[in-house]
Amino acid sequence: MMAGAIAPALAAEPAALRDYRALAITPDGKRIAALESLDPGALPVRPHAVVVVRDAASGAIVAQYDPCATCIYDHPAWSPDRQSLVFISADAKAGTATVYIAGAAGAAPVAVVKGVASTARWSPEGKRISLLATPGAKKLAGAVEAGARQVGEIGVQEDAQRLALVPANGGELTMVSPPDSYIYEYDWTPDGKGFAVTSAKGNGDNNWWVATLGHVDIASGALRVLAAPKMQMNIPRVSPDGRSVAFIAGLMSDFGSVGGDVFTVPLAGGEPHNVTPRFAGSFNALAWQGKHLIASALVGSEHAVLAIDPVKRGTRTLWSGAVGATGSRQGRFVFSADGAVAASVHEDFARAPRIVAGRLPQLAAITRDNDGFAPQVRASSVEWTNDGFRMQGWLLAPLAIEAGKKYPMVVQVHGGPASAASPRFVSNGEQANPLLRDLARKGYYVFLPNPRGSFGQGIAFSSANKRDFGGGDWRDILAGIDAAAKTAPVDTGRLGLMGHSYGGFMTMWGVTHSDRFKAAVAGAGIANWISYYGQNGIDQWMIPFFGASAYDDPAVYRAASPIESIKAAKTPTLLYVGERDVETPAVQSMEFWHGLRAMGTPTALVIYDGEGHAIRKPEHQRDQRARTVAWFERYLK
Repeated sequence: MMAGAIAPALAAEPAALRDYRALAITPDGKRIAALESLDPGALPVRPHAVVVVRDAASGAIVAQYDPCATCIYDHPAWSPDRQSLVFISADAKAGTATVYIAGAAGAAPVAVVKGVASTARWSPEGKRISLLATPGAKKLAGAVEAGARQVGEIGVQEDAQRLALVPANGGELTMVSPPDSYIYEYDWTPDGKGFAVTSAKGNGDNNWWVATLGHVDIASGALRVLAAPKMQMNIPRVSPDGRSVAFIAGLMSDFGSVGGDVFTVPLAGGEPHNVTPRFAGSFNALAWQGKHLIASALVGSEHAVLAIDPVKRGTRTLWSGAVGATGSRQGRFVFSADGAVAASVHEDFARAPRIVAGRLPQLAAITRDNDGFAPQVRASSVEWTNDGFRMQGWLLAPLAIEAGKKYPMVVQVHGGPASAASPRFVSNGEQANPLLRDLARKGYYVFLPNPRGSFGQGIAFSSANKRDFGGGDWRDILAGIDAAAKTAPVDTGRLGLMGHSYGGFMTMWGVTHSDRFKAAVAGAGIANWISYYGQNGIDQWMIPFFGASAYDDPAVYRAASPIESIKAAKTPTLLYVGERDVETPAVQSMEFWHGLRAMGTPTALVIYDGEGHAIRKPEHQRDQRARTVAWFERYLK
């Protein structure tokens, strides 16, 4: 479609699941923009999303934009006057990113980056557009994306994601932040003269774990460090009076997987102040509401919206529900300028995604496109205790259960470890969690535990697996299996184990430290923490969790390495990984596969061509799912 044209309405297809993501709400809370797509399942490529604007009260579509039908759009953002949107399109073939401004007349380009770009936002006065730009990028931003080919002299020229500015009426793109610093997140100061940023020098994939909070001055381009806490930080937000910066900080294992306490620090710099000490949950969205803050958090099995008094260091719950919640880069909820109106995309195991919005505490669904999808599993929350900790997880059951019959169960360990298993819709097609659907249809229970190290119970709980990978967290999972089995007709003699990333490591650990499992599937796992330290592209993440490098304290790394106990591995194990995985290189799966073969243990290894840590291509996703189900069918039935 030509730039400036308004896209036709998305066709209504009963079999197609509508996907909503990247929400943006107007300052007055009356309009919501989102990236929306229709997924009928089994597509050869990922569904193309368009920018959709809805009335926040009724959900009625008032505008749509799709200026590049072959592009992928980034998160939209509203202008201060609520009349225009800015968003970026990425053209993979051309290797360009285009900044568009959309309004009543359609969408028009205002700047082009030869490389990658994201996170476009308006200046406070509405006359400039800011964005994060990486001219000449060798790869997509983010460690989960496929890595650049490692040829020639490596580690010499790193991608630098920088803050850039362009006039809202079009013109020259100007780089603002220093060329030696990688900017992860940013927020305008109210005077329009600078930004609060999280940044680090060097490789952007690797150094988020040592990022500092800083201020970038637009006039000089100087970056001044405000704070350097020994924690990971997300979502910096400058107060309306320009005096303070709020942010979420804690022990986090992946950029974008947010969970921690809320801190504030003066914009002039100083020591960060925890305004939510001892909070029994993990914050994941943040905005100012005058002199107060509004935020969302995972609290046990529920997501909640809370008001925070940063002076009294108190919280008040405004809304909560047992749902999976997604919003935007600003967090799992987005808020109007006064914090009174909230919006999010909610789903659970029985109900498909829908946009919810409303004046707090009243949130209601404003989209009903997915109401016709029927549940494919029955879900229940399971709680248990171990080593003095209280744990929670989810047990998914097949829809049809025969009285007196016992069923196999597969345990799926989430990635992270700083993450959590939350409710996610399981569809009857290929669109949402089809692996869980396929397992349920084959007669499997699936258990999703949240052991220590997970989000949802505060910083002490999410930090409780430091220097103890495969220790207390593994005991928690085993105790959770016993608790789940007491609530359902599970045949504990037919247990399977699977997971990806940290879940892949725990699967490798499980089959080398237990004989309870009859089959396992390890995705992108870690077999040998010593060799892994020198192979991966994100070794900085390991210091907060292990306390030292593998060169300074090899014993703690060796103690957590599944390969050290490979002789105990008798469980048939399928392994898969992306060929260009930066986070958990394919050689780790290869090392484990080699060890299993040497032990005579049934195994198979699949390396997916061109993939990174996240398996993106639909044909690879379908292949991985089919292999997983076939593996469990072979050894558990």
